[in-house]
Amino acid sequence: MAGTFAIILTVATLITAIFWFLEKFRWKPARQRKVEEVRKQHNGEIDGKILAEVGKPKGWVESISSFFPVLFVVFVIRSFLFEPFQIPSGSMMQTLLIGDFIAVQKYSYGLRDPITNTVLISTGHPKRGDVAVFKHPNNPQMDLIKRVVGLPGDKIVYLINEKKVLIYPACQTNDANCVGGQKSEPLDLHYTQPQPSNWKEVHQEFKTSPNFYTLEQYADKGIVDSQSVVALNMNIQQETLGDKPHEILTTQGSHEDPNYFYRQNGQPIATWIVPKDHYFMMGDNRDNSGDSRYFGFVPEQNFVGRATAIWISFEKQPDEWPTGIRFSRIGGIH
Repeated sequence: MAGTFAIILTVATLITAIFWFLEKFRWKPARQRKVEEVRKQHNGEIDGKILAEVGKPKGWVESISSFFPVLFVVFVIRSFLFEPFQIPSGSMMQTLLIGDFIAVQKYSYGLRDPITNTVLISTGHPKRGDVAVFKHPNNPQMDLIKRVVGLPGDKIVYLINEKKVLIYPACQTNDANCVGGQKSEPLDLHYTQPQPSNWKEVHQEFKTSPNFYTLEQYADKGIVDSQSVVALNMNIQQETLGDKPHEILTTQGSHEDPNYFYRQNGQPIATWIVPKDHYFMMGDNRDNSGDSRYFGFVPEQNFVGRATAIWISFEKQPDEWPTGIRFSRIGGIH
């Protein structure tokens, strides 16, 4: 189901469209006929101001119908081409930062009904490595953005201590060396060795989510560890899920609690087999992402589109006002 804004935009476009068409093809021609009748009654000898008043539309009709062209353009662009989103959390760092405003290509995975999100015309399917926006499988009113990790039929194993992913791709009809529907050897994701990153994860008392500062920002703010502030170093490494490598972050000394992982029937903990028409999604900030490890698989019908570009980026923390603009971040997303 679409969000509130999408529903309001659709309804507003429909209402203004009705008034626009009535005005253009019924009410305006009727007024023009009335003007001609008045002109004939006076043998053409009548003040032009009077004729203008006779042919003038009602103010509220003119106002409502005039909104239609603008709303129609916004509706088409937002519903079928591109939709803007703001990044509110650090779950996709450092690919996407808090304060990034992104453009999501709506037609990447099909032209969809803007209300029900049903695919009208198929244009493609999510690919491994895509950064995609989707509706939370348990809360359709919530939009999330993660990276596509597992495709239908894949076996996903998350190595908790190593903080790495093993992907056993689904077997194709002509594949050999397959076990239980998946290849016997995992994909080579080309992990590089973890290196210290330029980020610190800062937990403050009474805040439910951490802040993320570069080392320079951390030093400039004079933040120090205390009973109410805990700062953790973060590592960075490369992982290759699609055609291009991307960077992932992990927090030093932090480990995910497998007791909170989504448990799939018949599979050991931290192991999942992706069902048909579903996908396994993960954030690039692996220790700070609520993703498929916790809520399970994402149906393909929940996908909104593929994130393609950052069109503006504000320097900010969660629930805080921006303090600057990061012009260097404007551009494509990988």
